[in-house]
Amino acid sequence: MHTGRMRDLLVAALASLPPGPIAVAYSGGLDSSVLLHALAGLPAARERGLRAIHVDHGLQTSSREWGSVCKSVCADLDVPLTVMSVDVERSSGFGLEAAARRSRFAAIQSTLAEDEVVAFAHHRDDQAETVLLKLLRGAGPEGLSAMRKLRRFGVGHAWRPLLGTSRTTLRSYAEQVGLDWISDPSNADTVIDRNYLRMDVLPRLRKRWPEADASITQSADWVRAAADFIEHESNLALARVQGLDPATLRYLQWLELPDALRDPVLRRWLRAIDLPEPNRYQVGELVRQLAEAAEHKLPCIRWPGAEIRRYRDLVYALRPLQMPEAQWRVAWDGKPLPLPAGLGTLRLVDNRGEDLTPAASLSFHVRFRRGGESLRVAANGYTRELRDLFQEAGIPPWERGRIPVVVDAEDQLLAVGDLWISDAGRTCLARHAAHLAWEHALTPA
Repeated sequence: MHTGRMRDLLVAALASLPPGPIAVAYSGGLDSSVLLHALAGLPAARERGLRAIHVDHGLQTSSREWGSVCKSVCADLDVPLTVMSVDVERSSGFGLEAAARRSRFAAIQSTLAEDEVVAFAHHRDDQAETVLLKLLRGAGPEGLSAMRKLRRFGVGHAWRPLLGTSRTTLRSYAEQVGLDWISDPSNADTVIDRNYLRMDVLPRLRKRWPEADASITQSADWVRAAADFIEHESNLALARVQGLDPATLRYLQWLELPDALRDPVLRRWLRAIDLPEPNRYQVGELVRQLAEAAEHKLPCIRWPGAEIRRYRDLVYALRPLQMPEAQWRVAWDGKPLPLPAGLGTLRLVDNRGEDLTPAASLSFHVRFRRGGESLRVAANGYTRELRDLFQEAGIPPWERGRIPVVVDAEDQLLAVGDLWISDAGRTCLARHAAHLAWEHALTPA
């Protein structure tokens, strides 16, 4: 590639870039060496504050030497360099390549200034490989649209100005200007899926279809447009079907969404409340159970780290629940009482909200619901079944056994968490100028 064409390409890309300094993700390999060299030759890039970031994964014995090479190159180009070392978790379950990428991205994001732009050297061949990998893994429109030219990246942006440029073109540029670069031996390991595609599959496709890379990239652009439209529509749809509690959805309205929106809305909802997403089978099972389960049933779909439960006209997304032991019961003198199963702390407080000094005359017991409990919530009022109070308050059934109840020595119900106080419990607490306080999160977020 003629250096003038590379210059023109980057000048045009810079003109449409959001304001902010630029940091090149610099591995020392061919692609990032070309990008760093070309940007270093542009006054417009330097004026924004150009620097480089090198991440040492420690996966190769010579990785420290690569850092030294990068320092030398950046010194020659008069570009500041930040070198970072990371420990890649080899047993993450994502595979070594994906784990290294996650560690690298996390390290880069940790050093970014607000609105700083990270320039990655991904090119057209990388894009074609990514599309094929996503296709083979059964990805939807968002995955098949592969890498965006510009997207949010931590507090900054990820920028890929070379997505329309081939690897052959970058090599031509490097040879023309006399660049040296680092060759990572792991790039030749065809056990790694991406390398297998690069070295064995794509060469065969190109031999039969010479424009394979351009065609795949063009398809990715079309899918990107569709994915952006779906993203926009799913954002609007989520606003329509989400309950007042952000962790709930109106499930009938969700089921009525078009197939193209139902899955994206579900995933957008779960991401927003920081819960892991299900696989396609689990989504299908959720749809089936919600559509077929009788109204009085309480379907629950689980996957690692999350579960979705239905109650009335809502579904609730939550982390897997911990339930206290059915027979758990302790004596309580009013001191702060840590509850089992991560259910918070029960306290007796004074009118200022401060912990009450325990008194010998205080003799309560704390346990959890066992069924059949009742209490009188007002003087001269009716005795009410606790079950009915729960239903009237709309408390989901799975939470009812996680609410502590306070009883006296004869097991008479005095309080249900800090939700209801019986007439007898109110009289007892008033004698000590005390109030019941339960610090908790009924549904962990």
